[in-house]
Amino acid sequence: MARKKLSALASPFQGRWRIAEMDLWDNQALDLVEPAFLEIRGQEGEMRFIAITAWLDIRYDARAGGPLAEFSWEGVDEGDQRSGRGWVAPGTAGRLVGHLYFHMGDDSGFVCEPW
Repeated sequence: MARKKLSALASPFQGRWRIAEMDLWDNQALDLVEPAFLEIRGQEGEMRFIAITAWLDIRYDARAGGPLAEFSWEGVDEGDQRSGRGWVAPGTAGRLVGHLYFHMGDDSGFVCEPW
C-alpha cells in the first residue's frame, strides 16, 4: 500500500534521536545492548533500548497547538514478541518528549536528544 505524502507536521521528528532518559528504567539499563535510540523516517521508525527492538508505524497530527507523532509498534524483547503504542512531541531545548506503552504491560515516559 502506498504511503501518504508527509505533512509539515512530520519535519520536527525526522532523524535519529538518543533516548536520554526513561521513567521506568535507569540509563545503565537503557544502554544494555547498545546505545538507546529512536529513529524516525517518514511514517516508519525504529526504537531500541535495553534488549528491545521495536519497529514503528507513525502518524502525525497537531494537538495543543503543536505537532505530535503517534505510533503503534511491534518488536522483540529477548526473543519474545512485544507490541504497543506511543507518542512523541517536541519538548524544550531541542528535545523530544513522549510516552511508550507495552500492550497489556508496562508504560514509561521518555526524553530524546538530537544525536
